[in-house]
Amino acid sequence: MLDVSDDVRAEIGDEEAQRLLTGENAPESYDCTSCRTPGNTRQELTSTVLFVGEETAVLAFAHASCIPSQVVAVSEDQLRGAVRSLTGAADGGEAYHGAGPSAGTVEAGGAMDATAPHAGGYAPAPEPHQPAPGQAVLSVTCGQILIDGQLLAAIVVEPTGPIARPGSHGPGDDFLPLLMEAGFPLVTDLTSIPAPLPGWSVLLAMGRLHAVLQSVPGETQPVAWWQAHDALPVTDGWRASANRHQTVYVYAAPAGSIGQQPREDLLREALEKAAASGLLVAAAMPLAGT
Repeated sequence: MLDVSDDVRAEIGDEEAQRLLTGENAPESYDCTSCRTPGNTRQELTSTVLFVGEETAVLAFAHASCIPSQVVAVSEDQLRGAVRSLTGAADGGEAYHGAGPSAGTVEAGGAMDATAPHAGGYAPAPEPHQPAPGQAVLSVTCGQILIDGQLLAAIVVEPTGPIARPGSHGPGDDFLPLLMEAGFPLVTDLTSIPAPLPGWSVLLAMGRLHAVLQSVPGETQPVAWWQAHDALPVTDGWRASANRHQTVYVYAAPAGSIGQQPREDLLREALEKAAASGLLVAAAMPLAGT
């Protein structure tokens, strides 16, 4: 009961697609790459999801009720761990070599860091890696935010230092103006759900947060505006909220506006203060992948 999309078929070829559809080369049981719960290709509709890097691709499986069959471009580094985990597990997935393109990485101001939520669904930003001279770290915090009675999956992005405009050598911080020029609207309070930002998306692959993607003119695949050093695990509640709404809400503020808050309620207070000061932007982004 497999679904192989046209995009997946184009990557793996008609012959391999047919072997999958006939069950010759498909596992009977699998862990859904989206919700991470068991699935069975003989008993329920199953999507084939192909994660594609520069030289390697990993074919994974998901409940069709979670996500459709699709191709997801990720970096080669991200696929290395996926190949180990999927091929090391019984019938978990299959690696292909010589596959097509992947998303590139665009560093917004230099090195990047990130944090994943603990069991409570929230984690403050960790101590960042030491950036190279002239670079700042983008710290990312995952959590759920309550707006209009709904719990929404959100991430908060804040650099650890000023972000200069490309080509600029001055000491100024252009992080917020650059985001506004890219289409992020200012947020004046946290009572309204942020508006969608066309061309941007959040990559949640194999149950982990990988990147914030941005479409670029002239590129056939989106590139990573932010990308985790290591894919970040997210809580079941965060992932369920993201899958339910098929959306992640991205908030961003310049360095020093939010800070490292020890609790989610304090993080919200910091966001509200930044919004009231005109220092917060936000946008709704669809899920890319799982």
